[in-house]
Amino acid sequence: MPQPETERAFIPLGIAVLTVSDTRSLADDRSGDTLAERLTKAGHHLAARAIVPDDRAAISAQVTGWSQDPTVDVVITTGGTGFTGRDVTPEALEPLFEKRMDGFSVLLHHLSYEKIGTSTVQSRATAGMLNATFVFVLPGSPGACRDAWDGILAQQLDYRHRPCNFVEIMPRLDEHLQRG
Repeated sequence: MPQPETERAFIPLGIAVLTVSDTRSLADDRSGDTLAERLTKAGHHLAARAIVPDDRAAISAQVTGWSQDPTVDVVITTGGTGFTGRDVTPEALEPLFEKRMDGFSVLLHHLSYEKIGTSTVQSRATAGMLNATFVFVLPGSPGACRDAWDGILAQQLDYRHRPCNFVEIMPRLDEHLQRG
């Protein structure tokens, strides 16, 4: 696996964490805690953290608001990616994406398959861009959050990662908005 380039300086990002759940609170949100701990340990800033119910409007409103906040570079959601009637996070967010990131889901399923086998098909993890902000939609289990952070996000959100990473393209993400 490629290692970070030592001659490039680390650039901390503002990352917001959203837990989607009808039953969790900050006191028992293990998945949100997992993400918050990992991103701060990596040197990023926890820009915001919230819990919203499994409700399309609430999910969309929270993520849209954060995507318009200049202190938030990345939004990571956890929860609501399964198949039950209340699992609506992909439906709430995918229509908002200006660009989808299909490779994220493919790679996360690959990583998950190595750990949980065919049960990975029960996740509808997704990712995309909204208002020049990266949005990653993760399953609600702490294990899936660890896999996504450790196996994908830690590297792609590190400016030193080679051969390429998301941080180095961030200055150009809103080019389409500047064309007028």
